[in-house]
Amino acid sequence: MEKRKLGARGPEIGAIGYGAMSFSDMYGPTNETESHAILNACRDLGVTHLDTANVYGMGKSENAIGTYLKANPGARDDFIVATKATISRDKDGNRSFDNSAEHLEAELDKSLQRLGLECVDLFYAHRRDPRFTPEETAANLGRLVEKGKTRAIGLSEVAPSTLRRAMTAFPVAAVQSEYSLSTRSPDLGLVQTCAELGVAMVAFSPVGRSLLTDNPIPRERIPDLAFLAGNPRFMEPNLTENLRILEGFRKLAAEMGATAAGLANAWLLSRGPHVIPIPGTRSVDHLRECVSGAALSLTAADLDRIEAVLPVGWAHGDRYSVAQWVGPERYC
Repeated sequence: MEKRKLGARGPEIGAIGYGAMSFSDMYGPTNETESHAILNACRDLGVTHLDTANVYGMGKSENAIGTYLKANPGARDDFIVATKATISRDKDGNRSFDNSAEHLEAELDKSLQRLGLECVDLFYAHRRDPRFTPEETAANLGRLVEKGKTRAIGLSEVAPSTLRRAMTAFPVAAVQSEYSLSTRSPDLGLVQTCAELGVAMVAFSPVGRSLLTDNPIPRERIPDLAFLAGNPRFMEPNLTENLRILEGFRKLAAEMGATAAGLANAWLLSRGPHVIPIPGTRSVDHLRECVSGAALSLTAADLDRIEAVLPVGWAHGDRYSVAQWVGPERYC
């Protein structure tokens, strides 16, 4: 697989990584055996970047990676491991964020224990805590590099202005944001700022939480998936409209000899050499579909055809509900 750098000073990784939220039960029940099968497939396919977080299944995702690495000692050399922290709960049980040095280090220590590692390759602030300036958050993360607990730092769901300020305090290797043919807001400043500053743009949900695939999550399963059940794009009448529009995208992918998921990931790779999609799935076959995008080389004419069937703003419904918007920074 093509290699891309995880930040200006970072290691080379496969152009497409893996988002290990799917090792939790976010999109349906899974288990360690299925997660380990995905990790075996990652090694076979050249997927070298693993992205997880402490809140994915409240440690379940990190535990699955940790047990795999323990059972396969040589695998640690095959993977670049990233994890995240800061999402928490206040005394009333409400979602909150904590970018304090104490919280970040305490949570990273727990993550390292679950992963069975002494140091991760990348540690993100999962959300910005407004009690701290971007400079303070970057400095708090940077101390963990100095302590040898992570090799690099990252930010997630932040505005370009936040990234610029954070970079003055400590080098940021990567910014993670939802980015796909259905969520294109990063094109309004974040993709460009990352390129200018030498920061990797890590794109999560690159296949639109299954919409940009040949087999979207069946509508009858959606009520059982808490996140999707409350997500505007998966609620009626938006869902029916989105699925109707996406028939054209799936047809185009077939005409181009590609899977829809592969084409969606190839489109992201075309946005710049610093863009790194991290699809997540519980299925080895679906992982192969996503990774097939790394072998596609899209021409200007191909991109025009994609734009014709999925023009900017085609999606019905916001990417998040009001409750889901708590935390991510809006900047346009």
